[in-house]
Amino acid sequence: MFRTMRRFKQQLPEAEVQRILKEGQTLVLAVHGDDGYPYAVPLNYVYHDGKIFVHCAKSGHKLDAIQNDPKVSFTVIERDDVVPEKLATYYRSVIAFGHARILDDEDEKRHAAEVLGLRYYNVPEAVQKEIERTWNALVCIEITIDHMTGKEAGDLAVQRSKQ
Repeated sequence: MFRTMRRFKQQLPEAEVQRILKEGQTLVLAVHGDDGYPYAVPLNYVYHDGKIFVHCAKSGHKLDAIQNDPKVSFTVIERDDVVPEKLATYYRSVIAFGHARILDDEDEKRHAAEVLGLRYYNVPEAVQKEIERTWNALVCIEITIDHMTGKEAGDLAVQRSKQ
């Protein structure tokens, strides 16, 4: 169903893909937007127990798109260094495809909000206070990953193979 990577020698090992997702700060989520146009938006996220969690407000383009079509794609870029003398970019990134689900269950929603909050601000009391303050306006989304690959620049792949 999913395409294999054309430049397979640049494909990152699974452990490296997992590390990038765990350590990344921002993903760009792509959804099927209005009138067939793709809609991509950068978001903070957390990768927890093999799933991605994000949050949003109770209305908006992203939420409408997910309600209409739960299939999504996202990218996390770990490295993006332009190397002018080589006319190249040394990059390392992950691309994934999956299904988004709006969490209606209050326990699931609270869990997602907690792991997301603690990912960026490791002060449990402050995270709980913020969750309580925003609870009625908060929507949490869980993304189940169906397929993902990581890729790095050719020169980085050569360096990795020599290690």
